[in-house]
Amino acid sequence: MARELIFHGGPVFTGSGAPLEQHAVIVREGRIAAVVPEHELDDAASDDAQRIDLGGALLSPGFQDAHIHPVGGGIELLQCNLSESTSAADAARLVRAYADANPQEEWILGGGWSMDHFPGGNPPRDLLDEAAGGRPVLLQSRDHHSTWASTAAIERAGITADTPDPADGRIVREADGFPAGTFHEGAGDLFAHVRPTTSDELAYQGLLRAQQELIALGITGWQDAMVAANVAGISDPLAAYERALQEGTLAVHVVGAQWWVRDGGIEQVERMVERRERAAESRPDRRLDLGTTKIMVDGVAENQTAAMLTPYRDETGHDTCNHGLSFIEPAKLRDYVVALDAAGQQVHMHALGDRAVREALDALDVAHEANGATDGRHHLAHLQIVAEADIPRFADLGAIANLQALWATHEDQLDELTLPFLQEGQEARQYPFGDFARAGVRFAAGSDWPVSSADPIAAIHIAVNRAYPGSTREPLGGHHQRLDLETALAAYTSGSAYVNRRDDDTGRIREGYLANLVVLDPNPFDVDEADIHRTRVTSTWIEGKPVYTAAAASRAAHPAPTRKES
Repeated sequence: MARELIFHGGPVFTGSGAPLEQHAVIVREGRIAAVVPEHELDDAASDDAQRIDLGGALLSPGFQDAHIHPVGGGIELLQCNLSESTSAADAARLVRAYADANPQEEWILGGGWSMDHFPGGNPPRDLLDEAAGGRPVLLQSRDHHSTWASTAAIERAGITADTPDPADGRIVREADGFPAGTFHEGAGDLFAHVRPTTSDELAYQGLLRAQQELIALGITGWQDAMVAANVAGISDPLAAYERALQEGTLAVHVVGAQWWVRDGGIEQVERMVERRERAAESRPDRRLDLGTTKIMVDGVAENQTAAMLTPYRDETGHDTCNHGLSFIEPAKLRDYVVALDAAGQQVHMHALGDRAVREALDALDVAHEANGATDGRHHLAHLQIVAEADIPRFADLGAIANLQALWATHEDQLDELTLPFLQEGQEARQYPFGDFARAGVRFAAGSDWPVSSADPIAAIHIAVNRAYPGSTREPLGGHHQRLDLETALAAYTSGSAYVNRRDDDTGRIREGYLANLVVLDPNPFDVDEADIHRTRVTSTWIEGKPVYTAAAASRAAHPAPTRKES
């Protein structure tokens, strides 16, 4: 391969603002050597440089996903994967097909089922009993906040009508109190002592499968939102990352957000700092960084565990006593965040309901008072409902809004399982991206894959339109909550690079930065906003090397026929 590459013939999005027109990008030894007007190429480039004609496609910094679960997502692709199911019957069909194809597996594990396919969002055990022939089955929901269990799994775990709900979860029950098959939030942990653990080999293969999928979507770096933990039967992903580093198979750069055990104590801070320092010493190239801590502040709205300032309503529209769950007492959360911030550890908080967002911001406020200004780059993810009064606090505290933009649209799970149970006026507060932008709040962006698609283009389409392709609905929350394309694309590039503390060498097309690049065709700036979703990744480059090309992928998926076949 030529030591020098020249990308020309298309606009260049540098990581912010409008794309540059009639400019070329010169790459030498894996880094951006120059960004020059095309008419100056002859003077700036080597005679033997390899020229890559973009043909009008957009050259952009590689995408970075600021909130994702790659190892778990990859494992699900290798297990009983329900992410493509379209109904309850279809989910049962996929379970049956997997059971028939894998008769040697004592337990059937996997996930990806959608809550809106089942009445009340609660799939029943008898559907699994029939599909799996009586075998124990545990399947995570698409959002990973609920577990679907068969009768055999429930019995092996010793869960009965007398088993109380845990403090951080809820067991859906039949009339006599026996578990109906759905276990929300921490109730899924009741299977921890019987659920088979994921082997190190499966976790490693899951990472490699995930990396392949994500690179094809133009993703060149990410923040794994759950490492240094054994959760839902998946062994600590750190072992898979470390093996990939040793074997030279980790192509992307990764920030691992160390999991905060919600019923643990402040002593976790010291252990996390020790892991961070060991990683920094062993990986000076920052291919793996452990300078972040992930804290779950609350649950999710569709199972009514997101922490709200106002109560959920019942099916008749009357207020209940349920305000959702704060997984950590606010006073303790403040202590933990102060300690983490003081130790130089970034805090990455799952905060979905408006009360959770307020509790998270309160913790950051106390940390600022205790520690002064730091370079924490703390961020709050999901942000489904945010009180209007709390919007300006993000900018005041330097808190970053980590957007999962694909969710900011009317769809069945929101319209059937969430909005009917919220207070009047809260539809207008869903994912208030426009309010954040007008308040000068920094953005990062992520997918939460495998909760939802990891495709950045699909998410950017929703951020700009607030409606899925082909929808005739009004934009969720109103037109004023839409983002412009420049802002949405920046969130997925320079914004996430800032959160990942890699803004010094990634996230922008700038001299000296790594040549982590993606080519997008058609150029999304050239199509109608309603057609952004038509844009595709045609190639992905990491440190100046092509790691994915659509043409090669197409040939692999549809090989030329042999003479015998023809």
